[in-house]
Amino acid sequence: MGEVVILGMPGPWAEDNCEPADHYTTKIGGLPDFPCPVRPDLLRCDSCGENLCLVAQIYAPISSKMSTAEERVIYILACLAPACEALRWRALRLQRSSPDKESEPLSHDSSASPLTTKLQDDPWAFDLDDEDDDINLDDLGRALTEATTLASASKTKKQNTCPDSTDKSSPISVRSRAVDDKSAVLACFYIYTQDENYSKSVASVSACISSLNIKENQSDGNENEPEEAWEGESYEYDRALNADRTYLKFKKRLDVYPEQCFRYSYGGKPLLASVEAGDPGKCSLCGESRHYEMQLMPSLLYYLQEATSNCSLENWNWMTIIVYTCSKACAPSSKVETDGWVVTEEAIVVQTE
Repeated sequence: MGEVVILGMPGPWAEDNCEPADHYTTKIGGLPDFPCPVRPDLLRCDSCGENLCLVAQIYAPISSKMSTAEERVIYILACLAPACEALRWRALRLQRSSPDKESEPLSHDSSASPLTTKLQDDPWAFDLDDEDDDINLDDLGRALTEATTLASASKTKKQNTCPDSTDKSSPISVRSRAVDDKSAVLACFYIYTQDENYSKSVASVSACISSLNIKENQSDGNENEPEEAWEGESYEYDRALNADRTYLKFKKRLDVYPEQCFRYSYGGKPLLASVEAGDPGKCSLCGESRHYEMQLMPSLLYYLQEATSNCSLENWNWMTIIVYTCSKACAPSSKVETDGWVVTEEAIVVQTE
């Protein structure tokens, strides 16, 4: 079995790029929804001093043998200042530190985020003894009602859906998120997720379609050309493909789901666009190695360039932005900043054309 990969697909556009949400919301652009205060220096570019702009906010709790973090969010920020030559990127991991206490062992061995696993608890499971014929229907009815209420509340809290902008009971107003005209804010839209269903058969069909399109384009209006001309071009085309097999694999996987904005696979393997994978280094909090968690995909550029009007993205020529996080998902109590939250910078590797 291959690793499970979750794809972030484009959902609805926000009515206002500055509209409020919460840290459970997964979205692209807009303003970050921090669950606690974040040090100002982490939100500024180290090169030019301008404010960094939110590119992606991903609610990413994890549950594994090594660690469990129900409150965990990844923020990807970038500098969009026209005069900045560094084009600084930053990934922040915000995680609520759990108190040290004994807990029951997990019922599954997955080391992936709940984005890639299903809920293990079944609120509808009742231990009814077959030998006990005296079932109190009133008690059973109350139990069903309570289970329904708990399941509904849990789903409302944990699901990655876009907030209802028409909800007038929201305690946060859009005015509280207002920014000045000079601040760069990317166009905001929400994300829904789906599993990547990829197989060699799907890839081969995609390759056949691409090959057919190439042949059709070459034959249009050139029916009288000799066959030798096409063979020569085919040879050159094949040589170009073989020049970089890493990019060819990247393009193949992208073509299966061309709208994917990001790929998520906690502890999995990145889909590299070039051979140089980069060095993510060690966790700055605990010193453990970092591992792959997610990456932004080039289709995201298209959506943001088409809809963002208050800043220029002409200098963005990246193929993928890869985020590596602490393999232990550490949240030491000594680093707790506010209300039990730990804020740390993780590693980003940028692969360009």
